[in-house]
Amino acid sequence: MPDLSYLAAVRESYDTVASDYVEQVKAPVELDPLSRGMLDVFAEVVRTAALGPVADLGCGPGKVTAHLAERHVPVFGLDLSPAMVRLARGAYPELRFDVASMTSLPIDDDGLGGILAYYSTHHTPPELLPVVFGEFHRTLAPGGCLMLAGHVGTGQHFRPTQAYGGHPVSYESYLLPPDEIAELLRGAGLTLTARLVEEPAEGAQRTYATFLARKPERA
Repeated sequence: MPDLSYLAAVRESYDTVASDYVEQVKAPVELDPLSRGMLDVFAEVVRTAALGPVADLGCGPGKVTAHLAERHVPVFGLDLSPAMVRLARGAYPELRFDVASMTSLPIDDDGLGGILAYYSTHHTPPELLPVVFGEFHRTLAPGGCLMLAGHVGTGQHFRPTQAYGGHPVSYESYLLPPDEIAELLRGAGLTLTARLVEEPAEGAQRTYATFLARKPERA
């Protein structure tokens, strides 16, 4: 069995920072044009395909989930942090939010038309990403679309002690090269269809990447 002890640190840390996180993290309408555009592309793809509901995995306080719902995507949110889920339910009572882990999704095989993993996989140790990406493959319907976005790098490993207003945190972050993430997605049985790498803006330090992938149709 894989060692999933890191999940406790992620859960506790995001429960701790939740109230400041929701104030500090931008809503999709405040993002840069490329980031907004990729979300809208994903929304159009899954809405047009109409293969089933879309899961926003690591949904946090639900801002991106609501953005997709406004674009007529049948979406619900899952997050490891109960505090984040409470905030999301309070802000968007018309949408469904539940507590769950990406390592073991409470979703039937082939049950999803799409998955959004938006800045939500970088706390996963690299050796456990095949478990997470395997769950993405298992739960996507044939032809279903995954959008994964987040920080990338050259293999850096960070252990911050404070975040979001100076609250103590114990999670870790891993910034993998885009090519490594792409290869892990392929290894999970997903077909990569697009990749966008955004170089750091002036004064910023981190690089961002967005991946679109599909679960192949059955032969």
